Amino acid sequence: MDAKMRGSCACRLRKLLIVGFCGLVECAMLISADPLRIGVSAAQQPGETSNQLTVERIYSGPSLSGRILRDTVWSPDGKLLTYLDDRGGRPEIWAVDATTGRRHVLVDAGHLRDVLLPPESRGQQTGLGRLSPTRYLWSPDSQALVFISARELFWYDLKSQSAKRLVGEMKGQESAGEGADIDDAKISPDSHWVSFLRNHDLWVASVAGGEPRQLTKGGSEDLHDGELDWVYPEELDLETAYWWAPDSSKIAFLQLDEHAVQKYPLVNELSYARSVTEEQFPAAGSPNPVARVGMVDIQGGDVRWMDTGSDPSVLLARVAWLPDSRRVAIERLNRVQNHLELLFAEASDGKCQTVLTEQDKYWINLNDDLHFFADGRRFLWASERSGFRHLYLYDIYGKQIAQLTHGDWEIEDGAMVDESAQTVYFTSTKNSPIERQLYSVALSGAEPTELTHDHGTHEVSMAPDGRHFQDTYSTAIKPPQQRLYNAGGGLVATLEENKVPELEKYHLQPIEFFTVPGADGTPLDAAMIKPPGFDPTHRYPVIVHLYGGPHGQEVRDEWQGSNLLWHELMAEKGFVIFVLDNRGTAARGHNFETPIYHQFGKVELEDQLAGVKWLSNQPYIDRSRVGIWGWSFGGYMTCVAMLRGGGVFKAGFAGAPVTDWRRYDTIYTERYMGTPQENPDGYRDSSPVNFAAGLEGKLLVVHATGDDNVHFSNSVALSEKFVEAQKYAEFLIYADRGHGISDTAARLHIFNRATQFFVEDLGNKSDLAR
Repeated sequence: MDAKMRGSCACRLRKLLIVGFCGLVECAMLISADPLRIGVSAAQQPGETSNQLTVERIYSGPSLSGRILRDTVWSPDGKLLTYLDDRGGRPEIWAVDATTGRRHVLVDAGHLRDVLLPPESRGQQTGLGRLSPTRYLWSPDSQALVFISARELFWYDLKSQSAKRLVGEMKGQESAGEGADIDDAKISPDSHWVSFLRNHDLWVASVAGGEPRQLTKGGSEDLHDGELDWVYPEELDLETAYWWAPDSSKIAFLQLDEHAVQKYPLVNELSYARSVTEEQFPAAGSPNPVARVGMVDIQGGDVRWMDTGSDPSVLLARVAWLPDSRRVAIERLNRVQNHLELLFAEASDGKCQTVLTEQDKYWINLNDDLHFFADGRRFLWASERSGFRHLYLYDIYGKQIAQLTHGDWEIEDGAMVDESAQTVYFTSTKNSPIERQLYSVALSGAEPTELTHDHGTHEVSMAPDGRHFQDTYSTAIKPPQQRLYNAGGGLVATLEENKVPELEKYHLQPIEFFTVPGADGTPLDAAMIKPPGFDPTHRYPVIVHLYGGPHGQEVRDEWQGSNLLWHELMAEKGFVIFVLDNRGTAARGHNFETPIYHQFGKVELEDQLAGVKWLSNQPYIDRSRVGIWGWSFGGYMTCVAMLRGGGVFKAGFAGAPVTDWRRYDTIYTERYMGTPQENPDGYRDSSPVNFAAGLEGKLLVVHATGDDNVHFSNSVALSEKFVEAQKYAEFLIYADRGHGISDTAARLHIFNRATQFFVEDLGNKSDLAR
């Protein structure tokens, strides 16, 4: 499950249903009949300019989050940071000199016009769709770019400013697979080849010219060679399924055999032909794709398979080459994900040896911090064995040399090693769990050095040579800005100030950060937005917002876009907005996560109820008017709160909720819950469908029929349970959308209704419209 959705994408709703599924016209009537004229001050007269936020303004363009540089890519030599700029209507690629900060056009609109073609649309916001297709790549020698569209690849020589097509829809080549879409293009380390996927197989094209060649054969809808399925990228965060050897002589690839994987139909209900897409989706307790790692030479020949064992249920979660191009590292994880092995496989014959092992009583969180040093004698590894993710240095035989970072804080994925400076760069929660700062630490030891200092969240992209970094910085009430720094933290240039003058007129209320005691006394991070003109003697209704699940974090000093702005709108209407990260969420260490093991919803609800108890002790809170909302896992938690919260919450808005964990995927669900066969009681007690009779208050459920992540069947099953229990909830159904339901029309429809829903159901309308 994508924790980054957080109600948007962070990372991100068509017909009104009241269990028996009433029609769209009734929903439209409910919205248009709102006596508060949602988002407009009661005192405002026609023709006046409003200084209040509206749903229409929040979810329509231009974005109130502003705009930052996009498609930013470092040149492999670290000298240039490039980005795609189409603000003038004529796209160009610009380059920023890393040393001086000066900018120039790298590829002008005239040259770009014929090579920057539309990429393949992946449609959904989960699985592979969570990653935007790459528009262009730098060649490893920094002399050329490759432009990628759905069916063509162009090689663009920067010196001559000329392009040639390497792969395209050329007449007479359909038999060679030229009619199929291109995916996951890469350039070989020696810049002589471009590899890509077509028809579920791996291909290469020579930069020198000639026909593309197929390296693997037999790929199909059920057998992926070098191609990801749905569940591996979604739940293991893999972004690719093949890897070039450093010497460009061969490619290691992941094969995923999905013949035994369940197929789930996604029906386009708007089509007269009732078109159906079958998604291969392994539901909890059912077979996973069978994975194995193969090796294929660029000059052709048979595939060599690595001997990763005979257990078909294992997950082959990471693959990386060692510098010698003779061995490949494979991270093998057991099905329930509490035993991880780092294997070294010989490329020549597939023989494997286990180099190190990680075990955990609960589960292991994967990371991407495996780095092999060029000397071939050491590697960097990250582990949570201390309770927090930290960096360790090992020799090539698996013996620990040193622990590089220590403490009750954790590093995030993506550490970057500068071997020439013998330094590792990483972002972490060292200052605070609600912040992210960049640090460096010497391989020889010593305390980390903080390189970014402004309070808030810094998302950093290091240059390949380690000499500069791009910093995308934001705070809870400041949209992201982009700056260029040298490795010591010295400012080189401001790349994008991203000022949004319109925000100033809305006078956003500050966000207060603090901690409250959880159900067991653990301090929990919390945040609050108070209404404008806050009066501590007045008693305000509350909207609680949550995600609540693994890897999610809502209480963070970071710009959260439309979610924040909608909360500000609701604060304008007289609500206190309260957000709390319960145990089980991210950024507080592994031990903070594990209380949810084998039963979702219990500890999370206990902590949220403890937060409401703390709120109820504040003199300005009306404990009789508390609502709750969330999306994805937050939608699940909203259902749990409304069905098992003892009537504490009077109204709940649940977006795309899981209602029965047997309906969710294997890798995510079994990591925390085990399998349904092993833990039937946990699955029963964690699933809202089994507690429909406990509904108290008003519940609004929003779901899309085309959701490939949390299937629409979850809401259908909950609806049926409400029928059986003679309980009533309101369902908004959105046809043929994905998990985030992110199009403008749908977002307006959803949040106009959600606004009205809370205003109507949490009490005194005239009071809320003050």
